[in-house]
Amino acid sequence: MAHGDSYSDFDATELYCPTCNRAVPVRKKLLIVLSNGDKYDYSCVFCGTSLGDKMDLREKPFTTIIR
Repeated sequence: MAHGDSYSDFDATELYCPTCNRAVPVRKKLLIVLSNGDKYDYSCVFCGTSLGDKMDLREKPFTTIIR
């Protein structure tokens, strides 16, 4: 197994919050569902400051069929 294959995806549990001035637990919230993946926002559990975002890409983009 190659080193790159051992970790395919990470979710943050703590990030640095500039408002609280320390590392804090975070909430992961779904922001938007796109055709190529889902976008999430990480926010501080204490003050609600947005600390970053993450894009989970899909292997195959979904398609919409309208009849």
